Amino acid sequence: MTEENSEDKSSPNLDLLAGVYIKIRDARTTLKAEFTMQDSVLQEQMDLLETNMLDACKELNASSIKTPHGTIIRSVKSRYWTNDWDSMYTFIREQGAFGLLEKRLHQTNMKEFLVENPDLLPMGLNVESEYTVVVRRSKT
Repeated sequence: MTEENSEDKSSPNLDLLAGVYIKIRDARTTLKAEFTMQDSVLQEQMDLLETNMLDACKELNASSIKTPHGTIIRSVKSRYWTNDWDSMYTFIREQGAFGLLEKRLHQTNMKEFLVENPDLLPMGLNVESEYTVVVRRSKT
């Protein structure tokens, strides 16, 4: 008896569980698609309103405008990135500015590194593993 075809008589009907799981997953996919479509329409409307409000703030040279429905606040949002990581790492190292980096590990690269170097475990590395279930649709 193979593991794939085995079924313990005392366990729940696994075919029924898989079928229900797939129906729920399909329903969630449909709901997400509907939500995404409706949300994108609302987001486009909000974007247009934001553009109009930004234009009004610029015209009035105002950083905020109070209205009966709410206060419109114009602020500057900045994002920073680099296209030259070698130079950025050199700069950060030279300046001792390691706070410019986020403290997180690249999950896939760390996993690959540990597979390729099973005898090298960095101090302070924590690993959390858990079993998960994947249900693939039958091709019938």
